[in-house]
Amino acid sequence: MPDTETAPERIPHGPTTDRPVRFSTLARDAGSAARAGRLETPHGAVETPAFMPVGTQGTVKGLTPDQLWAGGSRMILANTYHLALRPGEETVAALGGLHRFTGWDGPILTDSGGFQVFSLAQRAKITDHGASFRSHLDGRLLELTPERAVAIQEALGADVAMCLDHCPALPAGKDAIARAVDRTIAWAGRCKAAHARADQALFGIVQGGAHEDLRARCAEALVALDFDGYAVGGVSVGESREEVRRALAVSTHRLPEDRPRYLMGVGRPQDLLDAVATGIDLFDCVMPTRNGRNATCFTDQGLVKLRNAAHTRDASPLEAGCDCLTCAKFSRGYLRHLFMAKEMLGPILASIHNLAYLHRLTSRMREAIRAGRFVQLRMEVLEALGP
Repeated sequence: MPDTETAPERIPHGPTTDRPVRFSTLARDAGSAARAGRLETPHGAVETPAFMPVGTQGTVKGLTPDQLWAGGSRMILANTYHLALRPGEETVAALGGLHRFTGWDGPILTDSGGFQVFSLAQRAKITDHGASFRSHLDGRLLELTPERAVAIQEALGADVAMCLDHCPALPAGKDAIARAVDRTIAWAGRCKAAHARADQALFGIVQGGAHEDLRARCAEALVALDFDGYAVGGVSVGESREEVRRALAVSTHRLPEDRPRYLMGVGRPQDLLDAVATGIDLFDCVMPTRNGRNATCFTDQGLVKLRNAAHTRDASPLEAGCDCLTCAKFSRGYLRHLFMAKEMLGPILASIHNLAYLHRLTSRMREAIRAGRFVQLRMEVLEALGP
């Protein structure tokens, strides 16, 4: 849950520099590169490290904005490709932009659609000009160039827009990954030139697979373009935990100290702890809500699978000491019953808990960084989670 002494006001307030977002480092850990900070946006401030729930189509599945806020969410993510297809960015703009459209008045980040270049590769034709997709809804053609990705995100009105990038599907040879890095750098320059909305930040995305030289080259080229923030991409598409660590080790320290750093698509507690140790500030992933919909929940002792018969008459909460709505009011036995009966409340309550767990974990990280004991916290949590 959010830190009581630093929880951001819900009333929107903007940054005081000429950039649409401002990042300040408030504390550093003595034994690692971990840092606690504050990201200020036109729709409010976010204490970092922070986890962003994924609302791909303008909604975090099954949860209302008030439930997200009560559980500790302070910034959410939506997706350019999906919203451009349905209902269309013009419709969102006509209905007041993403914040009014979704009812979420806190900060919003939009993915550029670059992940769909990877995940829908069988439907896409990728050239240096951009990517052309056949819609998974009706088969119509969508052309996503760097300029088009920026224009869609400007119409949506997110606080943070992302550059269009190219993340090649694995396994891929180094030559293919090098070509994707070249394309990512070129597309980033075109996004920078096309971006004109003064109240919206633009982040670049570092690619390069598990190759340290490619990661370094991409990071240095993007820093030269002077973005408002930077993301490390391409580390949630099948790499090992050690490969992710190497990608972070070579990428993060090359990114500016005064800009936010965002690791895309990562949501395992172990991976968050690893990434914060290298200086990452922001995360997003579908894992907490997807796992919740499938009856799997995060706890400090590891994953709990609620369909297991052992929970049938278990009167205890999902996690002792958790103050989320799910743990405060409902037993494991009741939660199992909801899943076995296929009641929609089960996935909702499990998702509420999983998000609250990650927000509580990032809050503990912030507190540990301020106290100079992040390394100790990381070891304690990893040991408790087990293999």
